[in-house]
Amino acid sequence: MMKKIAVILKGYPRLSETFIAQELLELERSGLTLHLYSMRHPTDTKTHPIHDEIAAAVSYLPEYLRDEPSRVFRAFRTVRKLPGFARAVRVWLGDLRRDFTANRFRRFGQAIVLAGELPDDVCWLYGHFIHTPASVTRYAHLMTGIAWSCSAHAKDIWTSPDWELSEKLDSATWTATCTASGHEHLQNLSSSPDEVHLIYHGLDLNRFPPPPAKDDKRDGSDSANPVDIVTVGRAVEKKGLDTLVTALSLLPADLHWRWTHIGGGTLSKALKQQVEQLDLDDRVTFLGSQPQTEVIARYRSSDIFVLPCRIAADGDRDGLPNVLVEAASQELACVSTPISGIVELFRDGENGLLVEPDEPEELAGAIEKLARDPALRTRLGQKAARCVRDDFDNQQTIGKLTDLFRRSNSDLFTMDDPR
Repeated sequence: MMKKIAVILKGYPRLSETFIAQELLELERSGLTLHLYSMRHPTDTKTHPIHDEIAAAVSYLPEYLRDEPSRVFRAFRTVRKLPGFARAVRVWLGDLRRDFTANRFRRFGQAIVLAGELPDDVCWLYGHFIHTPASVTRYAHLMTGIAWSCSAHAKDIWTSPDWELSEKLDSATWTATCTASGHEHLQNLSSSPDEVHLIYHGLDLNRFPPPPAKDDKRDGSDSANPVDIVTVGRAVEKKGLDTLVTALSLLPADLHWRWTHIGGGTLSKALKQQVEQLDLDDRVTFLGSQPQTEVIARYRSSDIFVLPCRIAADGDRDGLPNVLVEAASQELACVSTPISGIVELFRDGENGLLVEPDEPEELAGAIEKLARDPALRTRLGQKAARCVRDDFDNQQTIGKLTDLFRRSNSDLFTMDDPR
């Protein structure tokens, strides 16, 4: 039997993390066998079709230790006998002194359950996100002695303290991250910067083929045929959607438009209230979270994609939002901001428009410019799609990640001798 990778995830499946599902599927297609361990049960009522294609078994760690005390106790009785358990406790206590929170107790308890329940055929641990999933993974690594690696993305990098990032980077065999800014930051914190690797998520272009040709002549002059603006993304601070709503309210009266938002998020209620206060209700639609097939259809029927990302008050920010890569793949003209990895895909005025975050007047100007000029939308959209095909094809990027696993442990690709 082939050896397995235990993949530790914050939650699975999640509609907002298609890039993770895509990676998991491609790792399986490359010959790896996975077992997924989720720290939370799913909260989305829908899934994407890609989730049905992933063959890996899924196990759920106790989300709250108090909910499964007997399970935690059984695992503790097992792992306390492991040679690495005392060291794991020492490391955890050191973390606890610097971060005395309920979250820190929960992660160590989840690591105990993970280590106590790991099947014998798991020979590698892989944490997706360098904050809480990597904490669980690292503690389990210390208990079991099984090597581990990590994938770091956006919020997990920019809202974690440097001391914790540094210690995790030095403990992991290698770490992969998806933007140049995140890569540079993590390399500066690592004692082995060569083991921090820049690997873009990429996009499955078979799932996002070129769109059918469309006769795009909407210019906002016809009230019966308004320019169609779309945003896909959670309503959270770093997405800047409040700035977008303000910008929409500043568009001139003679420009006819409608805006559709796809996604959930903690600020959804506040966003809807803002729309009502600005009397935009009749031109705005909130669809909530949608499966990928519906999202692709919306990309293809829309004229402009807008996502005015910002750096949140707590330092949280996007890396390179996958929805921007998706929208660009469908030749959709995009407006965003020069935050983090967004500038690694878009060049202002060449294949998209970039405006400064938290500047609604500037954002309104960019939206109006694209709305009134269908030819400009077509030109920018086609150039963005070409960039996605050239630089963000996941068949190129997944090979780099697979090579890291192959280099680290050849048993992951070798069938046991059946004799």
